[in-house]
Amino acid sequence: MQPRMSAPAIDFARLRSEMGIKADFSPEAERQAASVVDRFATDRVDRTDLELVTIDPPGSKDLDQAVRVVADDEGFLVHYAIADVAALVEPGSPIDVESHQRGQTMYFPDGNVPLHPRAMSEGLGSLLPDEVRPAVLWTMRVSADGDCTAAELQRVTVRSRARLDYAGVMADLHAERLHPAVAGLPGFGRTRLSWALRRGAVQLDLPDQEIVPHSPGRAWTLRLAPRTPADQWNAQVSLLTGMSAGTIQRDAGVGLLRTLPPAPAESVDDLHRAARHLDVPWPDGATPGEFLARLEPEAPTTLALMSVGARLMRGAGYLSLDEESARLPLEKLEHAGVGGLYAHVTAPLRRLSDRYATEVALAVTADRPVPDWVTEALPTLPKIMRSSDSAASTAERDSVSLTEAVVLSDQIGARFDAVVLKGPNGKRDAEVFIAEPAIVAPCEDAPAPGTRCVVEVVTADPGVPEVAFRAV
Repeated sequence: MQPRMSAPAIDFARLRSEMGIKADFSPEAERQAASVVDRFATDRVDRTDLELVTIDPPGSKDLDQAVRVVADDEGFLVHYAIADVAALVEPGSPIDVESHQRGQTMYFPDGNVPLHPRAMSEGLGSLLPDEVRPAVLWTMRVSADGDCTAAELQRVTVRSRARLDYAGVMADLHAERLHPAVAGLPGFGRTRLSWALRRGAVQLDLPDQEIVPHSPGRAWTLRLAPRTPADQWNAQVSLLTGMSAGTIQRDAGVGLLRTLPPAPAESVDDLHRAARHLDVPWPDGATPGEFLARLEPEAPTTLALMSVGARLMRGAGYLSLDEESARLPLEKLEHAGVGGLYAHVTAPLRRLSDRYATEVALAVTADRPVPDWVTEALPTLPKIMRSSDSAASTAERDSVSLTEAVVLSDQIGARFDAVVLKGPNGKRDAEVFIAEPAIVAPCEDAPAPGTRCVVEVVTADPGVPEVAFRAV
């Protein structure tokens, strides 16, 4: 059923104001960002010979990573250049102080609130095509069965050859014209994904609700943004780098790990129970991650099972490493979602923690002391990152909720085809998904999870914001 849909103007500035998010930087920080210089220029190796490309969503300007993946007889050679933010930000400077207050870039449908002034994050520090930029280059060897056999990093200068996006990479793959820099990416991505699943990693591939302009001006609607295989393959490069950094830090007993405890037995049981309830076979011996990875993407039961599977990923945190914490049991240090030790190092333009974890890895692998400005900050970072993670989640969730409520505000009583994602749990109603516009919301009187049904809008209040349906 396709009732008439409106897509009125929405003022997302209201959300930023309610959250206390300040978009502007101080004049001192802006002036500094416009003229940043490379603090480590004399330490760099010229690697502008490497044919690197960036892969990001269309329109992105804060380009943290540039990649090159080559397949050979030994497996894969991976080069991953990361914007060298520490080289451009003097400790204690106005940019540094404000980045600690922000923690990370916040994303809203009408634009982002950056971690650093745009003159640096989208200009002098960004790995824009055809621009020579300071970077930290990770060089990693991966065997044909997915094991990382070597990882090293150094300060370099690089020059990206092209700015690609995920849909474009897939189109090039189908047309057999992949850029030479990513010719080995599909094979690498599949190999590492299989490797990760064998180790118990969990890959949740539920499509995102994406808020997009519906017509010229400030009009918005929601649609699904399914992840392409290119998203997964590129993510595996980042995960490989983060796992290499996590291992380096843990072995040295200093750094900042991203952690996730093993899924509670009851969460795994819930997923098994949901699979039985929906008559979806669970292969013998398959881990939860392997089970979820084998689901049919288009099946309505997959949406329901992925929704239940998201409970496996609860409890992520940050751990500042020292000699004592590095001796904790491995399950206290690892990230269960990726199947091993892990540290954020691949997005320093957008995430504060990455600047510090990268400096640790550089110092340790060069057999140098970790700089004092890094060791002094490490214990403070888990609190900063937890707070900014919470704010980023709120920004995303409230943006979606407000858009849902506004788009449906004149649709009370309208009916839609839906799929039930979750059943009621005693405290909350069931949850349903409708595809056009892409909305997830509570629903009264819903049938069993995985069932297709028809629902009608009973609540759409932008003031709360809140949306609710009733099964017909």
